[in-house]
Amino acid sequence: MTYNEVMGGRAPIRMWADPAEVEPQVMQQLRNVANLPWVQGVAVMPDVHHGMGATVGSVIAMRDAVSPAAVGVDIGCGMTAVKTSFRVDNLPDNLAYLRSKLEQAVPVGFGNHKRPVDPTKLHGLKTADWAGFWKDFDTLAPAVHPKRERAEVQMGTLGGGNHFLEVCADDEGVVWVVLHSGSRNIGKELAEFHIGQAQKLPHNQDLPDRNLAVFVGGTPQMDAYRRDLFWAQDYARRNRAVMMALVCDVLRRHLSGITFEQPISCHHNYVAEERYDGVDVLVTRKGAIRAGSGEFGIIPGSMATGTYIVKGRGNAGAFNSASHGAGRRMSRSKAKKTFTLADLKAQTDGVECRKDTGVIDEIPGAYKDIQSVMAAQADLVEVVARLRQLICIKG
Repeated sequence: MTYNEVMGGRAPIRMWADPAEVEPQVMQQLRNVANLPWVQGVAVMPDVHHGMGATVGSVIAMRDAVSPAAVGVDIGCGMTAVKTSFRVDNLPDNLAYLRSKLEQAVPVGFGNHKRPVDPTKLHGLKTADWAGFWKDFDTLAPAVHPKRERAEVQMGTLGGGNHFLEVCADDEGVVWVVLHSGSRNIGKELAEFHIGQAQKLPHNQDLPDRNLAVFVGGTPQMDAYRRDLFWAQDYARRNRAVMMALVCDVLRRHLSGITFEQPISCHHNYVAEERYDGVDVLVTRKGAIRAGSGEFGIIPGSMATGTYIVKGRGNAGAFNSASHGAGRRMSRSKAKKTFTLADLKAQTDGVECRKDTGVIDEIPGAYKDIQSVMAAQADLVEVVARLRQLICIKG
């Protein structure tokens, strides 16, 4: 589909979703954003749904300003995928055993490593300058300094909610590893601290939603936020790289002869400095990936509906962006009231995964149809591969 342009703000709202099918409260959030004086434009992805302050599935370009809530509290959350040399026919019959070994290597939920992972001992890990990265922790907001030990032992952990680790197969029968995670507790702590700081500033006192509070360029508050933001984005990238290295080590031990291609990785809660129509802007993608021309991205559905590896088409009208997934169609609380354990087992049939009440809120039925989402953004991305889940690990 091509986009729908919606009026109602100072800046244009371009929607790759049907406005008639978007909840009124979500439309109001979009108009609130578009009315901010710093906004250059808003692009809305087909997986759009309600979020804190700014909607999930929105791309916001601001002139010399940024709203921390338009990034989200899981700074740098995103995806990494690796294609392997292995074929699905050669996998062991007992995928439950392989799943258990992966869960032993990568802590999930509130779990963490007993001691920090030593990146120098991980096979093939490309990320460098770990000493400099941790040294920079001391420059972050003093409010998070007591969280350093936790940040160290959470490096290389999955988390809970919609974060996942999967072994998949593409339509050619080739095995892939896919994971979804972010900056863990330290990213959340930094985000919440800076949202609180922004809400105190005089220019944010008359906003329609206090969660849309912004920092503006040339101020110490903006400088402090950008410093902490970019560090947290780096933490998220490194977190996924460490997890992928741990996973690949497990697979090398249990799948003889397996090798791995270069990883594809993308944030979908982050800020980037970009330029459109001759204007330098800060682009926040909250539940959206960058999809510049020829750039690889990853768009997952839910825990049993597949994942798409894509290439961006470089659509400037969408600020070179695409959706980050299927997007929720109902809240977690509503999903728990709507679906039963029998529903979960039926909807995840054929996938080696948890089938207990603790993950009912992640049931496929709680998410939008991923095929419809992909069809709505055919002018944003080109599908390179379609993956189906064999093993799905959630926190």
